[in-house]
Order: sequence, then C-alpha cells, then structure tokens
Amino acid sequence: MKTISVRFKSGAMLLLTVLVTAGCATSSGSEKDPLEGYNRAMFAFNDGLDKVILKPVAKGYDAVLPTPVRTGVTNFFGNIADLFIGVNNLLQGKVSTGAGDLGRVAVNTTVGLLGVFDVASSMGLEKHDEDFGQTFGRWGVGSGAYFVVPLFGPRTVRDTAGLVLDVAADPVGYIDHIPTRNTLLAVRVVNDRADLLPADKVIEEAALDKYSYVRDAYLQHRRSVIYDGNPPRKAEFE
Repeated sequence: MKTISVRFKSGAMLLLTVLVTAGCATSSGSEKDPLEGYNRAMFAFNDGLDKVILKPVAKGYDAVLPTPVRTGVTNFFGNIADLFIGVNNLLQGKVSTGAGDLGRVAVNTTVGLLGVFDVASSMGLEKHDEDFGQTFGRWGVGSGAYFVVPLFGPRTVRDTAGLVLDVAADPVGYIDHIPTRNTLLAVRVVNDRADLLPADKVIEEAALDKYSYVRDAYLQHRRSVIYDGNPPRKAEFE
C-alpha cells in the first residue's frame, strides 16, 4: 500500500507541474505548443542527460549483448506491456483485440518462458500498442498542450495523465525485492534506449531544429495511433 501511495503522490505532483506550467504559459508559443519556452528548456535538459549518460550506456549495452539476448530482453518486457495493452483495448471497447492481447500474454508467459520468446506472434496473435493516454483520446478527451515531461520526454497534458496511470499500473515497480526491482527497471530503460539508437542518425540528419522535429513527429504519431492508423481528414490538434 505504501508503494501505491507513493506512486500516486508522485503522479499527482507530475500533473500539478503540468497544470501550473500551463497556467503560467504566455502567448509566445504556437497554438499546438503554447508552452514552447518551458518545453525547449526541458527538452535541452533531457537531451543533455541522454547524451551524457543514457545514450553511452545504451551503446555499450548494444555492443556487448548478442542480438538474440537483446531480442529476448525486449520480448520479456514486451510481454509485461501486452497485459496493459490488452486492458486498454478492452477499456476502449475493442473486445476481440483485447482478448487477443491477453491471449498473447498467456501463450508467451507459458510456452514462451515468461515472454523471452515471442511464440504468440508466430501463432498469428498480433502485437498492438495501446496505453492509457490513447484510451483517454479514444473516449474524446482532448490532448491539451504539448508538454515535455522531465526524464520521460514528449507528451501532451492528456498523455501525461495517461503516463501517471501507466507508471502506477506497472507490475515491475511492485516487486518487493528492491535490488531485483531496480535492476529490472534499469535494464528496461537501457534496453528501450538501445532500441532507439538507429533512429538517432535519422533525426540528426533530417532535423534543422531537433526540438520541432521531435515535437511534430510525436504529435503526428499520437494522432495516428489514437485513431488506429486512420485519423480523420479534419486538421485539428488532438
């Protein structure tokens, strides 16, 4: 219960930060990015932290671990994610899709040895990508302002609220054995960053303004996933 309380208090503080920052916004930003001054500063902070710490560690991790091991680690954490992907699909009213996601968890947890092997995909059970932010969007909650979250990076106000629930629901954080819990959390962060290494070169070569490139790509991607790849033609910020 203490862990749950701490998580929700942290989440509440994060949302309070978003709301206070939004309340202090000036008209200097664009319509889709009214907090641009704050966001650019936080983006620079996150980017600097990534360059100094996370990216070098991810490169070493990628260089040392054989590809099959890396794939197994990605599959393991992907299996945990599938549980809440299924829950979110069910919350969005996509019952058959959600059932398929939970079926993936059942198959990969057992036959796939805790998800290390993605047996479900070879059986035709498709992997999806859903979170609580998408669920809010599915039911008509507006995106709110674009917001760069400390450490977590690009979000919107709606997706920040979803992030709080994503973090609170993460079963890894509830492991009682602290060394095991912290090791799993650290490995997941580094593994996720290593998976993004190929995208770094593309961003660096394509972006005259890295901040704007990342922001626009994020907003476009989120709009697409909320509508399952088929957003309406109307050009609105959602």
